Amino acid sequence: MRFAALALAAVLAPSALAQTGEAVLIEATRFPEDSRRLPASVTVLNEADIARSSARTLPELLSAQAGINMTDLFGNNAALTSIDLRGFGATGTQNTLVLVDGRRVTDIDLAGVQWAAIPLASIERIEILRGTGAVLYGDGATTGVINVVTRSPLKQGRRGEAMARAASYGTFEGQLYASIAGDTLGANATIQGYDSQGYRDNNSNEQGNAAFNLRWGPGETYLDLRAGLDRQNLRLPGARAVQPSIGQNQYATDPRGTSTPLDWSSLDSERVGATLVTRLGRAELNVGADWRNKDQNAYFDFGGFPVYRDDNLDYTSLTPRLRVPFETGGWRHRVTLGADFIRWRYDSRRSDQPQNIAQPVNQVRIDRDNEAVYLKDAIDIGAGTRVEAGWREERADYNASDAFDPAAPGGGFGSGAPPASARQSEYAWELGLRQALSGAWAGFVRAGRSFRFVGVDEIYENDAFFAAQFQILQPQSANSAELGAEWTSGKARLRTSLFQIDVQDEIHLDPFSAGVGNTNLPPSRRRGVELDGAMSVGASLRLFGTYTYTDARFLSG
Repeated sequence: MRFAALALAAVLAPSALAQTGEAVLIEATRFPEDSRRLPASVTVLNEADIARSSARTLPELLSAQAGINMTDLFGNNAALTSIDLRGFGATGTQNTLVLVDGRRVTDIDLAGVQWAAIPLASIERIEILRGTGAVLYGDGATTGVINVVTRSPLKQGRRGEAMARAASYGTFEGQLYASIAGDTLGANATIQGYDSQGYRDNNSNEQGNAAFNLRWGPGETYLDLRAGLDRQNLRLPGARAVQPSIGQNQYATDPRGTSTPLDWSSLDSERVGATLVTRLGRAELNVGADWRNKDQNAYFDFGGFPVYRDDNLDYTSLTPRLRVPFETGGWRHRVTLGADFIRWRYDSRRSDQPQNIAQPVNQVRIDRDNEAVYLKDAIDIGAGTRVEAGWREERADYNASDAFDPAAPGGGFGSGAPPASARQSEYAWELGLRQALSGAWAGFVRAGRSFRFVGVDEIYENDAFFAAQFQILQPQSANSAELGAEWTSGKARLRTSLFQIDVQDEIHLDPFSAGVGNTNLPPSRRRGVELDGAMSVGASLRLFGTYTYTDARFLSG
C-alpha cells in the first residue's frame, strides 16, 4: 500500500494540464456511453492497443491490465484458462461477467469462457468495467464486466486479411477475415483453425471457429444478425504433483509429463443472435434475442474407475431495454429501463465409457429460468459532475431431476438423487459520483450490491459416501465500495482506485470434504489498490505500467 501511494505521488507530481482527447464510447453500459464520464474504473483497449501487444491470446492480453489475474492450466491456446478480477481466486470465473458484443458468454456451468473461440484479430476493442455492472447484468457481475466488441462490417468497409503461423510443438494456425459493406448494409466473416501438440504430454488442442455478422443500418435504426460455431478437441494432461515430505516434485523432475494419459474433452458450440436498435422520438430502444448451445464430452480415467460425461447446455435470452432522456431543473437525466428473460437447459448423461452412453447410469436434467427488471439513471449535473443510481430485481427458478439406471454398464455402485426445486430472489443496487476537479483531474466514488446464483455443476454432487444429491445453495451476495482518481494530460494518464468487497454466502465447490460437495462459505472481505498509467515518449514509444495489491481474508469461521 505504501509503494502504491509513493508511486501515485511521484507520477502525479507535475502540474495538471487541460484534459484533451475525444469521447471514448463503450457498449458494456447497455447503451453507448463515454467511458471518461463513468463513476468507475474503466479500461478500453482499442485495435491499436491489441495490435501493439505481444499477447497471443485474449486472456494473455487481459492479464496485463490492473486487477486481473490469469490462471492458464495447460498453456495451449488459452484452453481451460480462467480470469480472476479483484482476488476471487478459484471462483474468479463465476464472479467476473464476460460478454461478447454485449451478449453473456459466462455460463452457469464451471467450464469457463471458451477464450480460444475469440481470435484477437476479430476484436475491435475490449471494455473492462471494474466493480460495476450488477444492476445492468445481474447474476455473476460481482467484480465487474469484461465486454469484447468484435469488428462491425459497416465500420470496416471492404477489407480482407489472412494470417498463417507455424511454431514449435507441432503448432499450426491460420485465419481468414473478410468484410464487405455499402452505405447501409455490410457483412463480415472470420474463419480460424488451430492445431498444436502442446508442451505437455497428452496436451494436444485442435480448435476451429467460424463467425458471421450481417448489419443493416439506415440512419439511427439498425438490425444486427450474428451466427457462429466453435469446435474443440482437447487432451487433458492433468496436474504435476509436488509433495516435499516424500521427496516428490514432478514439476521439477518431469514438467512435461502427464498423470492422466487417457483423459480428454471435446466441445461443439453453435450460436445465433439478433439485435434491433431504433429511436422512439428522443428515446432509444434496443431489443436483443440470442440462442446458444454447447455439447461437451469428457472422459476421465480416474485410475481405472472411468467416468464419461455428455453434457448439453442450451441458452435462450430476450433482453429488451429503453433509454429515455429528459431534463429537470437544469439536470440532464438518461434513464435506462430494461428486462432480462433467460432460460438455461442443462442435460448431462453419465456413464463409464463412451460406447455405453446410449444407456447412461445417470441422466441429470437441471432447468434454470431467470427473470429480471432493472432501472438506472445517469444524471449530469453541470459539465463536470455525474451521478448514477440503479436498482435490479432478479428471480431464479430451479428444477432438477436425476434418472438412475442400476442396470446400465457401470451402474452397480451408483445411485440417483431425489428431485429438487427452488425459487430464489435477489437484488442489486449501485450509487456512484464522478466529479471533474481542476484541470486534468477527476475523482469518483461508488458503492453497490451484487449477487450470484448457484450454477449447475455446483448443485449436483456426491456426498462423502458417494451417493448422488442435489443441493441448491443460497445465493451469494456482496457489498462493495470504491474510491478512485484519474489524471489525464495529452497522451499521458494515470488512474488509481481503492476498493473493498464484503461477501456473504460465497458459493464454493468443495468435493468430498463438505458433505454433498459444495457449501456457502463464511463471510469474507477483499481489499485492494489498483494503479495503472501510460505515457507516450516521442512518436513511436509508449510506456505503461500497472500495480495491483489485493488482500483477501475470512472475517469469521
